[in-house]
Amino acid sequence: MQRFLGRYEGCIYPAMRIVLGFLYWCHGPQWLFGWFNQLGPVPLTSLQGVAGLLEITLGTLIMIGLFTPWAAFIASGEMATAYFYFHLQRGQGWLPIMNGSEITVALCFGFLLIAARGSGAFSIDSWLASRRRSA
Repeated sequence: MQRFLGRYEGCIYPAMRIVLGFLYWCHGPQWLFGWFNQLGPVPLTSLQGVAGLLEITLGTLIMIGLFTPWAAFIASGEMATAYFYFHLQRGQGWLPIMNGSEITVALCFGFLLIAARGSGAFSIDSWLASRRRSA
């Protein structure tokens, strides 16, 4: 199994980066425009408004692979903040399954991995790096 997956790692990792970035991005329009499930719109100056701006901006950067380590690190921090500030405040327990924060915790640690590892293939970061090497 390892040999099989290792052969496709160059495609699997960027696919994970793009999917996690998209899942994260989807929360921004919920807050800012009321898309998908009518959570918003909320004022831009509210905590949810700032979260929406971060989610749209950082999610886009992560998906296209631009400034990926920084964007993913900040997004990971935002997800950690959302867990401690929002989900734990519900008073329904600290386990993610109890307070509805499964996607929040998964995104937090997924983005931490991306921040540590970088953007990988199929990214603007890698394209820019290849141009610098060839120049």
